[in-house]
Amino acid sequence: MLLLSKSTTCPGLFYNLSAVDGMLARIRIPGGILSIDQCYAIANLASDAAGYVHVTNRANIQVREIQENLSLDILNILQELGLGSQNREVDPIRNIMSSPTAGIDPEELIDTRPFVKALDNYYQENTQLAQLSPKFSVCLDGGGMVSVGDRLNDILLLAVDNAFFRLCLVGINTGILVKPEQVLILIAALAEVYLSYTQKHLRKPRMKDLLQDWGIDLYLQQVEARLPFALTKNSSLYEKKGGCPIQQVIGIHPQRQVGLSYIGVVLPLGRLESWQLQGLAAIAQTYTSEIRLTPWQNLLIPNIPNRSIVDVRAEIHKLGLDSQTSLYSSLIACSGTTGCLSSNTDTQAHAKDLVQKLKHINLLSPINIHFSGCEKSCAQHGGSDITLVGTKIEKGNKTVEGYHVYLGNGDSTFGHQIYQNIEHTEVSELLEQIIKLYQTQSSANESFQQFASRYISFINSSSHD
Repeated sequence: MLLLSKSTTCPGLFYNLSAVDGMLARIRIPGGILSIDQCYAIANLASDAAGYVHVTNRANIQVREIQENLSLDILNILQELGLGSQNREVDPIRNIMSSPTAGIDPEELIDTRPFVKALDNYYQENTQLAQLSPKFSVCLDGGGMVSVGDRLNDILLLAVDNAFFRLCLVGINTGILVKPEQVLILIAALAEVYLSYTQKHLRKPRMKDLLQDWGIDLYLQQVEARLPFALTKNSSLYEKKGGCPIQQVIGIHPQRQVGLSYIGVVLPLGRLESWQLQGLAAIAQTYTSEIRLTPWQNLLIPNIPNRSIVDVRAEIHKLGLDSQTSLYSSLIACSGTTGCLSSNTDTQAHAKDLVQKLKHINLLSPINIHFSGCEKSCAQHGGSDITLVGTKIEKGNKTVEGYHVYLGNGDSTFGHQIYQNIEHTEVSELLEQIIKLYQTQSSANESFQQFASRYISFINSSSHD
């Protein structure tokens, strides 16, 4: 039996997606937590393809440039290791997202790892969920320092204290508070009602389509009718919580467990060579049983004794990787024209060129920069500090690659559009001007988002002086 083909826009392990550079297999990693055995198996699989993997913005693994179908034996091995769904029909459903520091975050309110495992088991046991949109997405955030609460998901449950989660739907705060023992029951009911809505349509509608059609109140009424408990609102516990600064992930950070720390490792554009993954697994195996992927396309090695930090950091550097803040630590790019027919630009090459040209800039804190080859925004949905959306520019009798440039979180999907149709060769110079302006004009402890909100008009005018 070979790698199956299915009409879906989202690849899985058993459902391949044909890309420009070959077949693409996506391996779901619930909560982003990989065992050492899983690391070695993925490294071996990638070695038989192009020799590298990509960590995605949902903490998945993508193996690209697969030229031959995966055999049944390989698929069975990966499945036995927990790298493939036991129920192959639900394999394309999006990965369950949670904080990469679940269970080790010093400020965490609720450890989300048991909920991630229980929800993944629910997926495996319910074949009918395959009828949902493959973009159906759930995120569980324990309310710690390293938050993923700003990642856009269909369903977000964010801990507000040690007794309740807050429910958000497609980024909208419902005001509903959920007890930990109610979490799985509620998600199941939300999925069941969504599924009943889906079955009335020829195509698979997204959750946002349901909310636009029914409204949140009607949807929650339908959900509550399936629950053994009433839904409870409490407006006093519903302030919005944003995501964590990247510097709380990269580098060395103390865990809640006394005497232990985790190290956040930078993966340039989310890419990890097979031999590097094997090397990281060998390092982690000495101290812990796992490696954790992040939604920022980096990874963590947890549970390192503080006395071993210097040695571990040295071993990481021997692999050609870094554990310090850099432009790469918060730079994300989609596959671009080398891997996607929808892309207008070679985002991977342009992102690398940006790093090379701006390596002289010393960043005290990361600036999140996203390169997206088109408006689908596969690099990262939603506004970043700086978002570049690929476009084609007509210049005389030829077409060149370029970008629309957005700053901050504005009214659009990407933020405030500041510049249109910037040729890719001019992007580095423009971004250098913006970053230097931030460094010289921002006030103490001011984030780039805050600076952008104050200085949008100033940046606009100064760039045309």
